[in-house]
Amino acid sequence: MITLPRALFLGLGALFSAYHLFLALSSLSIPQNSGPTIAAMILYAVATVISLWPTSPTRMPVWLAAFDLAVCVAVPILVTSQLDPAKDNGYATWYVAAVGTLMTIAAVRRQQLAAWIGVGFLAVQTIVWAGFPALAGLGVIGSVVWVGIAVVISGSLAKAGRDALQFARAEREATEWQAAQEAHVMERQLRLRQTYRVAAPMLAEIVRRNGDLTEAERRECRYLEGAIRDEIRGRKLLNDDVRRQVMDARRRGVVVSLLDEGGIDDLDEPALGVVLGRLAEAIRGTTTDKLIVRTVPRSSKTAVTVVGLRMSDDDANALGSDATDDEVDLWLEIPRPFVDA
Repeated sequence: MITLPRALFLGLGALFSAYHLFLALSSLSIPQNSGPTIAAMILYAVATVISLWPTSPTRMPVWLAAFDLAVCVAVPILVTSQLDPAKDNGYATWYVAAVGTLMTIAAVRRQQLAAWIGVGFLAVQTIVWAGFPALAGLGVIGSVVWVGIAVVISGSLAKAGRDALQFARAEREATEWQAAQEAHVMERQLRLRQTYRVAAPMLAEIVRRNGDLTEAERRECRYLEGAIRDEIRGRKLLNDDVRRQVMDARRRGVVVSLLDEGGIDDLDEPALGVVLGRLAEAIRGTTTDKLIVRTVPRSSKTAVTVVGLRMSDDDANALGSDATDDEVDLWLEIPRPFVDA
């Protein structure tokens, strides 16, 4: 939020308030009785000190705004009760500028309603006491203008602050979006490089031999297809050791499915290495018919589940076989490690 410089605001307010009190002291001989004027000076001094207290919040509390408003009602009545409206009272009408200053402080501290009520009462009281011409002669119009300028400036600064926050939020969202796009591009490039590394030798061999492959070579192509599919669906479930064990399992006739649904995206490299090490060890040497590896949502204490199924029919190794009578041959839950930051 954009605001007025606090030290400057407090300093100017204190100087103006002290000046008004000085004028009041210098004119104590004009009122018929100086007692009400001194009481008004004390009330004004107390209200000003509380309103300009350095540790007070930026927005004036409601109780303080009500107190300042009450002071702005009491001070004119106390002072004018001892003055003759038909005479030139000189600096004895210090209360007009004092009320304007106090209400300007309230307006700057975001209590505009109280400020307008305060100067409004000052205008009405002046008209009742000395008539309409006194509005200009005593400076009441100037006090109203001060409050109006303070309200306009405060509103403009508040709007500028809101706009600045909105622009900062938009810039942050744009930066996050750009970072996400760059991450997606890098992820695609990584997957493409990995796919090319896996498939390029066999593709070159297929081209060289015009597709005339032996049955063993065709099986190897299917294994490579599964490895490419792993790169797409397995994502963080893969490292070199896991890739090697998955390929060995497929060559033993195991149907392997790797499903990364984002459950381990929050793990750092050491923690992820622990999980993948356990996974590679679980796959090593397994002879189950079908192996399903799946990540678990982040809210769980388990990071990855490994399920091995023993198929009941002769087509156990076919991808489309009915799994109604499958028997669980392997069940492993790899816990989510807690790595110190």
